[in-house]
Amino acid sequence: MKAVSLFSGCGGLDLGLERASFEVVFASDLDSYCAASYELNFPGVPFYEGTAGDLNRELLAQVSKGATLGSIDLLAGGPPCPPFSKSRFYRTDKPRGLEDAVGEETINAYLTVLAAVRPRAFILENVAGLAYKVHESAVQLILDTAERLGYAISKEVINAADYGVPQMRERFFVVGMLEGEFEFPEPTHAKEPGSTPENAHRLPWATAGEAIGDLDTEENADDTGHFAGGKYHDLLEEIPPGDNYLYLTAKRGHPNPQFEWRKRYWSFLLKLGPDLPSWTIQARRSNNMGPLHWRNRILRIEEVMRLQTFPDDWKLTGTTERQWRQVGNAVPPLLAETLGSALSDQLAGLEAYEPQAA
Repeated sequence: MKAVSLFSGCGGLDLGLERASFEVVFASDLDSYCAASYELNFPGVPFYEGTAGDLNRELLAQVSKGATLGSIDLLAGGPPCPPFSKSRFYRTDKPRGLEDAVGEETINAYLTVLAAVRPRAFILENVAGLAYKVHESAVQLILDTAERLGYAISKEVINAADYGVPQMRERFFVVGMLEGEFEFPEPTHAKEPGSTPENAHRLPWATAGEAIGDLDTEENADDTGHFAGGKYHDLLEEIPPGDNYLYLTAKRGHPNPQFEWRKRYWSFLLKLGPDLPSWTIQARRSNNMGPLHWRNRILRIEEVMRLQTFPDDWKLTGTTERQWRQVGNAVPPLLAETLGSALSDQLAGLEAYEPQAA
């Protein structure tokens, strides 16, 4: 099945889709480092480096491998998430949602390409914040446009940890189909398997220790290039694995409180627990905003890739910070593969579809 990819980044979503029997025939992203990384991992896939808003029928018609605009099965992509992120609730100096020029431009660009390509199905991914009531206008724009084009819509906030990703990462997915209605796959993992009848046969959440424990060897355990905490390093060492700065507050009973209750970002001095999944990998590398390693250091790129379920041989370009951004912004390939497999199975089960002219 043929897929067109927007906001492709370094290719996390596309890797999962290719594992789920989709062939990406066109990809696009504004970031030059993402473009370079994508080319290394998907040689031969036509890639447009520029804004999705620049795409038009003539450019999209250049898809290769025998695909035409009328024969695309899937449009997939995640418009940039900052306008819909939880941080915008605190950054009152910045606009939110469609009031942000980036949010308005990228959502509309996705919908414009959807109308031009008119694939059998589409996947739109974003942060869970897009589903909040404050962003209702953005969601409604997506739904109204897609339904006007003939798509039946399914939408859901899902946690990547429930599908085997060693990371608690909630994301909002909107899936549309011209035929039928997409059914999200049942979770395969649970925080407490057996606690309810519905999760009785699920596996326990995958943990950070299982994902990255073997990467921390005696040879690199003291890697000072990943020093964490800055002036708070000694305090970081005092925090138990799986906890954050709140451990050092009076409310938690600390004998020598260092911070006031909930006066910092929750991820401040947040430390991984080897027996827990990671918390959400952010797009920005920081020396005091977690998740940080339980050995009191910043995670290495190899570890961030593992927590996002990228293969060890995935190629990235740019500085450490730019590589981190590419991985942190990506859809975990394992989650993409799970959703993509469910979609490809459902599309394959439908009667032969006759493409309609856009």
